[in-house]
Amino acid sequence: MNHPAEPDIEQSKPLPRPELTIDVAETFGLDRDIARNMHTKAFSSRVEHVPVQDASYVFDPVTTLSILAGFNHNRRVIVQGMHGSGKSSHIEQVAARLNWPCVRVNLDSHISRLDLIGRDAIVLKNGVQTTEFQEGILPWAMQNGTAIIFDEYDAGRPDVMFVIQRLLEDNGKLTLLEQNRVITPHENFRVFATSNTVGLGDATGLYHGSQQINQAQMDRWHITVNLNYLAFEEELNILLTKLPDFQNEPNRALLGSMVAMAELTREGFKHGDISTLMSLRTLISWAENYLIVGDLEMAFRLSFLNKCDEQERFILSEYYQRCFDIDLLD
Repeated sequence: MNHPAEPDIEQSKPLPRPELTIDVAETFGLDRDIARNMHTKAFSSRVEHVPVQDASYVFDPVTTLSILAGFNHNRRVIVQGMHGSGKSSHIEQVAARLNWPCVRVNLDSHISRLDLIGRDAIVLKNGVQTTEFQEGILPWAMQNGTAIIFDEYDAGRPDVMFVIQRLLEDNGKLTLLEQNRVITPHENFRVFATSNTVGLGDATGLYHGSQQINQAQMDRWHITVNLNYLAFEEELNILLTKLPDFQNEPNRALLGSMVAMAELTREGFKHGDISTLMSLRTLISWAENYLIVGDLEMAFRLSFLNKCDEQERFILSEYYQRCFDIDLLD
């Protein structure tokens, strides 16, 4: 009787380990009372796929410590929060300061199991067409000690989610049925995810395509952290850093009113008064469009108001009047 061949268990490639020890409070600008004189491991040099540092980035203390736990102790970390709150960039900016290679995969409806795992492809060798297995992003990241971020995790297809579920176990290995082999993850491989919901579906109607996540899978995430929008002064300082044309006092005051407007939309959304809110990304677009068109009200309409439900524009006009003493409906 013939027995199936034993799968080939592929061992991790030898890659450098994080050999530097850096101060958490100093590196990420955290209060020493929060960081508690903590230190973390980092690589001494930048390699391919290490994200570019954003010198103006402001780190949320709890989110930063959670992500560092993911890198240092191989914990599976999922960051949940509203759109534009900086979930993915937060993970990337931590990785950038650790010199840790990191790639993002957006789990949109077109990403399939084969995209993650790999597929057979026709290649030309010595003038002859042959079929060869092309590895997907997941086996590549596992073997190359790279952190992977699954963006829009709550929008992933079921076949994709079950591929990920095996990875969420401690030292989770990946079985490639197509090649009859098992990949053992490199010790530097890390798994992160971002989502707009906490896996229970979207009751607000704001995030179309979000779905409930198998709770057995959610249970495999070691750390779930919520990332909210920044405080007023922190958001204002980020905008001033990114928009040097607003550094003078009149424009700084104007930018402060724009941040106040954004905060009103977030409060209105929280209380169910409006269905659209302004993110930091929207604020930057508004300020940049103002510099282009030279009219604050027009820039606001182009950047945000035209995206909103017409029935809610009266409420948004009230917010605008509070911040700028201008009636948009005149």
